[in-house]
Amino acid sequence: MPQVKSRACFLTPGRINPNYPLFVFLPGMDGTGQLLRSQTKGLETAFDVRALAIPPDDLNNWDDLAALVVNLIEEELKRGAFRSIYLCGESFGGCLAIKVALKAPHLFKRIILINPATSFNQRPWLAWGAQLNRLVPEFLHGISALVLFPFLSNLARTTPRDRRALLDAMQSVPAKIANWRISLVTEFDVDETQLRRLTQPILVIAGAADQLLPSVQEAERLVNCLPDAKTVILPNSGHACLLETDVCLFEIMKKQDFLEDSVPNQDAQSVLIPIPVAD
Repeated sequence: MPQVKSRACFLTPGRINPNYPLFVFLPGMDGTGQLLRSQTKGLETAFDVRALAIPPDDLNNWDDLAALVVNLIEEELKRGAFRSIYLCGESFGGCLAIKVALKAPHLFKRIILINPATSFNQRPWLAWGAQLNRLVPEFLHGISALVLFPFLSNLARTTPRDRRALLDAMQSVPAKIANWRISLVTEFDVDETQLRRLTQPILVIAGAADQLLPSVQEAERLVNCLPDAKTVILPNSGHACLLETDVCLFEIMKKQDFLEDSVPNQDAQSVLIPIPVAD
């Protein structure tokens, strides 16, 4: 992948497929956009994939970040004929996906939320930890990432390479920016009335073994608020479930009948291993 520019940008993780529907991935709190790589081969059989990369000095609020994403998507659409757009957000990116969809609901045909950090306030110890983290000197910030690391990933279900990539992504965010992004999810506030405005099909994916957030309970809450949503529970998955070796996002979408007829009907099983999921 190319290096992140001085402003938020889209990375192209694999090959460009301009005639396919556009799949826009909004990353977790690391903001690198590079942790989608283990899912790229499956997704690019049917999508033109973009991953948002947020610079490690970015201090934009939710509204400004959402506006940036909408602008980037509109720039993509100027390059060719109109096509369907699938918006996918993981963790921090799940919050951002909701903000983006509320800002420009007409753009998106489908939305996927993966362990969204909309439930951050239900974990008071995270907010307390964030307050303490502000007192940690910058040179110790990497150590605090090591402490948090086991809560983010089900280590037994990820390869050493992907574990290293996750840790590198976490440690790439300066303490000041990490604290800012934590403050954003702490203050994230979208009420049920706003959620009901999102009428497109929405798939909420939750890891039952998420040790960081109560993702299963949050998925159930969101589905009760959203007009056209359903939940998929990954029974053994942790918070960073897209890095797990037996999780294939494209296969989950296929099994849940979440693809439009316009999505190319290609088989991703030859590139990634399918997994059992429970509704």
